[in-house]
Amino acid sequence: MTTYTAVLRNDTFRVLLGTRTLSILADTLRIVALSLLVYATTGSPALAALAYGIGFLPQLLGAGLFGALADRVRPRRLIVLGYLAEAGAAALLAAAPLPVWGSLALVAAAALLIPIFAGAQNSLIAEALAGDAYVLGRSLANMASSLAQLVGMAGAGLAVAALGGRRAMLLAALGHVVAAAWTRLGLADTPAVSRVRGGLAAASWRGNLELLRDRTIRRLLLIQWLPPAFITGAEALMVPYAAGRGFPVGVAGWLLAAIPVGMIAGNVVVGRLVRPAWREPLVPVLIALMGLPCLAFVAPVPWPPLAAALVVVGAGFAFGLGVQEAFRDALPADGRGQAFGLLTTGLMTAQGLLPALAGLLAEVLRPGTVIGLLGAATLLGALGAAPGLVRRQDRREHQQGAGDRGRDDQVEPLPLG
Repeated sequence: MTTYTAVLRNDTFRVLLGTRTLSILADTLRIVALSLLVYATTGSPALAALAYGIGFLPQLLGAGLFGALADRVRPRRLIVLGYLAEAGAAALLAAAPLPVWGSLALVAAAALLIPIFAGAQNSLIAEALAGDAYVLGRSLANMASSLAQLVGMAGAGLAVAALGGRRAMLLAALGHVVAAAWTRLGLADTPAVSRVRGGLAAASWRGNLELLRDRTIRRLLLIQWLPPAFITGAEALMVPYAAGRGFPVGVAGWLLAAIPVGMIAGNVVVGRLVRPAWREPLVPVLIALMGLPCLAFVAPVPWPPLAAALVVVGAGFAFGLGVQEAFRDALPADGRGQAFGLLTTGLMTAQGLLPALAGLLAEVLRPGTVIGLLGAATLLGALGAAPGLVRRQDRREHQQGAGDRGRDDQVEPLPLG
C-alpha cells in the first residue's frame, strides 16, 4: 500500500512541496503586512480588506491571457520566474514609497502569473506521481498548505510587531527568493509539454473554452470550485457573527482556526485510512459534511459546539482527494498545465467573490442566517456530486483523445534553450 513516506521519496514532489509551502508562508506574511500598512496609512477597513484580497480576481485575467504558457515553457523555468516575480513585488512594496493604489496595482499585476506557474507545478506533480501516490501527494500538499497558512497568520503578526511592516515584507521577498533558488537547484529541467505555436492570448482563451465545453471536465471543475467557495463565504462572516452573538474577545479566532485543523485531520484520515476505491464514492458525503454543520449557526448554539462543528466542516474538504485523480485522468495530456491553472483560477476567483457577496447579504440578514444559507448551498452541491464522477469508459475515451491530440500536435517546436 502506498504511504506518505513513499510519496516523499519522490525527488520532484519533495522539491515542489517544500518550495510551495515556503512560498505560502512568505505570501501570507506579505498579505498581512500590506493589509496592516494600508490600514495604518488610510484608517480604512475597506482598503485594508481590499489589500488582503487584491490577489484573487486578477488571476482570472491571467488565466485568460497567459494560461497556455503553463504547457509551452519549460516548467522549471516558469516556476522560478513565478517565485522571482513574487519576490520582486514584495521587495518593491517594502522599499519603494508607493501610494496605496500603486501598492494594490503591483500586487494585482503579480497575481496575473499565479495560474501559470501553479498550473506548471500541479502538472509536474501529476506526471511525477501515479495511481494512489498522486492522491496521497495531493493530501500532503493540502496539509502543508493548511499548516503554512496557520503558521503564517500567527507568525505574520509577530514579524510585523518585531520588524515593522516594510521589513516584514522584505522577509517575505527573501522567502520567495529561497523558493526560486531551491526550485532551480533541486528540480529537473524537463521540456515543455506542448509544441504548438501561435498567439498566446488566443490559444489561452481557446484552451480554456475547450476545457469548459467538455462536460466531464466542467463538472469536475464545478465540484472543486463551488463547495469551498461557499464555505469561504461563511468563514468570512465569523468575526461579525461572533461580535453579534456577544462572544468573548478571541472567540472569532478560535472559530477561524477550527476549519484548518479539520482540514488537516480530514486529509490524514481520508488519505491514509480510507481505501482508494472508497474515496470517490465518499465525495458527496464529505461535501455534505462541509455544509450540514453550518446550519447550526442559525440557532443560538454556544461557541464551543460551533467550533467543533467547524472542525467537521474542515474535515469535509478532504472530498477533493476523491476528485483529483478523476480530474487528472480526464485532462488532455498536452493541456494539463493550463487545466490545472484554470482549476486554481476558479478556486481563487470564487473564494474572492463569495466573501464579498456574503458580506453584502449580511447587511440585510443576520450573519448566522447567511452562514446557514451557504451551508444549504453546499448541501445542494453534494447532491450534484452524487453520481459517479468519471466513469471508467469516459476516462479511457479522454486518455485516448489526449493521445491522439498529442500525436496531431507534433509541429515545429518552440525554442527551448
